[in-house]
Amino acid sequence: MYNLTRIIFPLLLLAGLFGSCRKKAFDEYYGRPENLEPPVYQTLQAKGNFKHYLAAVDKAGYGNTLRAAGYWTVFAPHDSAFNAYFSTMGINGIEQLDSATCRQLVTYSLVYNAFKVERLDDYQSNTGWVPSSAWKRRTANYTYVYDGTDTAGRPIKVVAANRNGTVYVDADNNNKHIPYFINEFMQSKNLTAADYNYFFPNTPYTGFNVVDAVVTEKDIPAENGVIHVVNKVITVLPSIDQYLGSKPEYSLFKSIFDRFLVQYVLNQGVTQRYRATTGSSADVYTKFYTAPGGTLAYSLNNENFMNAVNEGQTESYTIFAPTNTALQQYINNVLLENYPPNSTLKDVDINIVYDFINAHLWQKAVWPSKFGSTFSFLNEPARFNPSNDVVDKKVLSNGIFYGTNKVQEANVFTSVYGRAYLDPKYSMMKKLIDFELRPAVSDISRYYTMFMISNDMWNAAGFFADPTVSNNSQEQWRFIPPAGSTLAASTGATTRNRMLRILNLHVVPHSLPNRVLNSLAGEGAVMTAGGEYIGFKNNTVFASGNVEENNVANIISTKTSRNGRVYYINRILDFSDVQIGAHIEKVGTPTTSEYNYFWQFLRTSSIWNATTKEITGISYGTFYTVLIPNNAAIMQAVRDTLLPGNRTTGVPNFNFGTQSNQEREQVIRFIYYHILDKRTVAADGEESGSFSTILRTNLGDPTNVFVNNNPGSLVLTDMFGRTAQVISAPSTYLSNRMVIHLINNYLKYSL
Repeated sequence: MYNLTRIIFPLLLLAGLFGSCRKKAFDEYYGRPENLEPPVYQTLQAKGNFKHYLAAVDKAGYGNTLRAAGYWTVFAPHDSAFNAYFSTMGINGIEQLDSATCRQLVTYSLVYNAFKVERLDDYQSNTGWVPSSAWKRRTANYTYVYDGTDTAGRPIKVVAANRNGTVYVDADNNNKHIPYFINEFMQSKNLTAADYNYFFPNTPYTGFNVVDAVVTEKDIPAENGVIHVVNKVITVLPSIDQYLGSKPEYSLFKSIFDRFLVQYVLNQGVTQRYRATTGSSADVYTKFYTAPGGTLAYSLNNENFMNAVNEGQTESYTIFAPTNTALQQYINNVLLENYPPNSTLKDVDINIVYDFINAHLWQKAVWPSKFGSTFSFLNEPARFNPSNDVVDKKVLSNGIFYGTNKVQEANVFTSVYGRAYLDPKYSMMKKLIDFELRPAVSDISRYYTMFMISNDMWNAAGFFADPTVSNNSQEQWRFIPPAGSTLAASTGATTRNRMLRILNLHVVPHSLPNRVLNSLAGEGAVMTAGGEYIGFKNNTVFASGNVEENNVANIISTKTSRNGRVYYINRILDFSDVQIGAHIEKVGTPTTSEYNYFWQFLRTSSIWNATTKEITGISYGTFYTVLIPNNAAIMQAVRDTLLPGNRTTGVPNFNFGTQSNQEREQVIRFIYYHILDKRTVAADGEESGSFSTILRTNLGDPTNVFVNNNPGSLVLTDMFGRTAQVISAPSTYLSNRMVIHLINNYLKYSL
């Protein structure tokens, strides 16, 4: 025993000495360096003027967090800032604040990760840092389950959406962001102190502001973060959803969201957690903002930006909310203008509601100096005067809020498109416009004259909307030929395509605003969206089909829109299905007609088919312009040896049998040179230039006629520099995608 002790004791002593050496080495290598700054809590404690803030930290239960390891950016208000806060709140100190209030204040002052000021304005993108692009950071503050009401007004437990649409991510607490304003960011966005002071007029802009506070000391290092001292207690900013719900002056605007765009969906995951932590048996519902069957720019209660990564650092939502008075007036005078008395928004096409709301939503920050250059979800600038139209402005946790004394006048409502969109009597026309013309006619930078087609007019012409025809909404059309019609019945795409061609006859684009037809009291022709011409005279309007049937449309009334004028008429403008040869025959057959000599040469030529009324070289349904010299011009062409006949008197020889082969070829060439290939022109001032004819040279190249087009005047120049003029607007005859003009001289070609 003694010997064993003598052996073991030195071994234990040696082991102890060795262990002590190892511990010392371990501490030297892994221990806390002596030159390391103390944690945030101790750093503020040592400064001595953060007693109130640290008391709030303790009361909020975050003392251990700020004493221990971590990685925080802390916007810490000094004691003077808290004294001002106490005075504003009418209290004497932290002891009069409950733990929940302290938790709100403290968590909103804590930003995840530690950032010095030089890094705060940089955006943490997926591909790396983007300098001078950030103005917000995610905080430790978030709204969990709160008391709300469902769409029926029943009290329920609610949690806010943390994504746009109807997707909720359980792992995301929907943390709030805190905004700050740093010189480098402001300069990169071409913003000035005026942009900041527009929201915070009582706080000087210093180059580093957090909400409405000034940073008085920056980049204070701590073991577990970086501290920036602020001169004001920053209270939690509400989300757009929270702020809108707290302001009764926008209750009508909010009610539109509540009625049409809000859904409450049972959230099983949050319900389980809420029940486990509270002992409650209540269900929890996610409040989603969504547009069933449509699209909504974003959820007003989503604290993340579009993709919920770090985009909230650099971008923001913006909303313009009209006051109750301004909105009610607009609803009555515009959105419900064409509806019966006592109608409400539930009576209108739901897409009108969606477009109206989206017109007031921006998926980006709209700064006061950038109203005219920042575009909304509908791709339109903010049409507000920052000085006169904005009555309330706030930077919020997930966006910018502007309260306005007017509505955003969206293109879809103020353009010519809006005349059909907002009037249920024109729903068929609106649906057809949506198929291909909506982007154009709703663009207020383009100009139009539009002739309105009511549902009754469509029906009278045999066209009906019929959902039973197809599951494809674009093909739910039926044509039932009216009495006397030679057209066959049809459905689906066949009917739709015919209706679209008719629709295009009613839409007249203009290159300049002064070309809009503000009066139809005169006489003229204009090209429509489909490339066909329509004519007007003495407040009547007609297309080729109307000319053929002798049933012009009368003007009933007219309205002005931001990009043009609409006319309400009493019948549709229809097109002709016949060959152009039939129309040349019609106008040329009377012996007294100025078209007669040209017609006589055509009907006796080898390119005429008397049975089908086809002209060889002209494709059915293709665009052409036929320039018909009057009888005197035809006689002059005979004298000038371009057509067969008496060279002295100019009397034409129409007899094919007595014409030589060369003369027969002359007739064909003459006719072909007077037909513009795949182009229609009229004296509307829109298109000028060198246009090809269907006549080809000996080398196969097209021959050309130069067209000088002015409103009411169409001058043609041939290949020899000779000119001819369309005699007058009444001479214009509309055909199947073609126009026939009478001219006062013939055109001479060179092969």
